[in-house]
Amino acid sequence: MMDKMIFGRFVPAESLLHRMDPRSKLTLVFLFVCIVFIANNTATYGILLLFTVIMIMLSKISVRFILTGLIPVLWLVLFTLLIHFFFTRGGDLIVDLGWFKIYEEGIRQGIYISLRFLLLVLVTSLLTLTTTPIEITDGIEYLLAPLKKVRFPVHELALMMSIALRFIPTLMQETDKIMKAQTARGVEFSGGPVKERIRAIVPLLIPLFISSFKRAEELAVAMEARGYRGGEGRTKYRQLSWRMVDTGMILFILMVALLLFLFRT
Repeated sequence: MMDKMIFGRFVPAESLLHRMDPRSKLTLVFLFVCIVFIANNTATYGILLLFTVIMIMLSKISVRFILTGLIPVLWLVLFTLLIHFFFTRGGDLIVDLGWFKIYEEGIRQGIYISLRFLLLVLVTSLLTLTTTPIEITDGIEYLLAPLKKVRFPVHELALMMSIALRFIPTLMQETDKIMKAQTARGVEFSGGPVKERIRAIVPLLIPLFISSFKRAEELAVAMEARGYRGGEGRTKYRQLSWRMVDTGMILFILMVALLLFLFRT
């Protein structure tokens, strides 16, 4: 299970994306999430797809590893595609089987929306694959620093996000161990009727929740024992440094946004 998971997992490598400042990567992802909704035709989605491929190449992470991690997401993509096939009307009628009809607009919207969802997952996954949780925390805290003037708990928010990202792989690993232990005791997770599969999840969730609460308590005690009292007066061991490559990548995605506006219909 751990080998098939990419979200929340950091993969060490010597690449351009790994060396970038976390603030620029967060800004890059935010801008991509905004501009992905500009695309509305084949040309604009082709531009977004090309941008995503370039980002994957710059990360120097195995394409096979990324595609394997997308397997759980592909079910959601397929579901989105089928929903548009069945319920979106418009354009020429492509398939007519009485109660089952597929229109040209349904196929077009299904492919576009599914591709948009897939690209969002890929780009956001690249953020966690190339950035450690502590770097993401520092980047979020720096970017949201102006909100401190209105007494917004910036440090606490960044800390919660960092802990959540850090414990996603840990919880997945714990789930894998519990599943193997339950399977050794005769519990079947992949076979049998749907009702039996749902019932088999209960012995999995209870020990997982107990383990999660125990880990949370241990973390709270450890932080308290080390004198953690929030972000006030705290200094940074790692100083963030904005370089030319970060500015170049921001200009690159702005150029992509300009192309989307030019080719948008």
